[in-house]
Amino acid sequence: MLGGSLGNNMMKGMVCLVAVVLVLAGSASIAAAQAAGLKKGFYKKSCPQAEDIAQKVVWKHVAGNRELAAKFLRMFFHDCFVRGCDASVLLDSPTNTAEKDAPPNLSLAGFEVIDEVKAALERACPGVVSCADIVALAARDSVSFQYGKKLWEVETGRRDGTVSSDTQALNEIPAPSSTFDILLTNFSGKGLGLQDLVVLSGAYHIHMPWLLTYVRRCSVHAFIRNDVSYVQHCLAFAGEGDDHALAREAAGHK
Repeated sequence: MLGGSLGNNMMKGMVCLVAVVLVLAGSASIAAAQAAGLKKGFYKKSCPQAEDIAQKVVWKHVAGNRELAAKFLRMFFHDCFVRGCDASVLLDSPTNTAEKDAPPNLSLAGFEVIDEVKAALERACPGVVSCADIVALAARDSVSFQYGKKLWEVETGRRDGTVSSDTQALNEIPAPSSTFDILLTNFSGKGLGLQDLVVLSGAYHIHMPWLLTYVRRCSVHAFIRNDVSYVQHCLAFAGEGDDHALAREAAGHK
């Protein structure tokens, strides 16, 4: 059970999620090579039911696991931040050197749902809908679930990539330990600014894994500042129950 403060943060985080996906979907720089071919209703003639099929599968799974909204958003973000939004994060490597094998991506989840969406679309329209578009649609549809409608239009027409590197993912995906200046430089390199950085960072408030990372980092700063009250500030985000206990353990407090 989520604590009161964290539960409220998660509800506010849903607003951030919408903004985050719009940031990613609207950034011309993050996938400039694809931009010219993207448009609303790309599959209107070739597979008119594509988006409805994708939504049906995604909503089925989100109904049983609300955390999927954050997971699909994170997958979309990690995909787009490396080589553009080309589904290269989905590729497997026999030598375990693909993007999904990089440390920042080892905690990604929801791949089996993407596979299920792809299978459903292949049955309806073989060889038409790209995996890159499926990842983008899954992010939109999972966030939209609680509202019972699609919150925005997704431009489609992405092409799937064939290159996937764990080294590139490790070097390009922002690390949770990065300083503000490093993060701002990373985002600037993708054509994203300060507002984008703030919105993307805030979106993690609806998903638990961010909590332990946040509290650990926050506690390090508290130690450097020799400020015990700052640790309590960090722990305030953890709420009560098991999540609070985990956060306290991560912070070095029992």
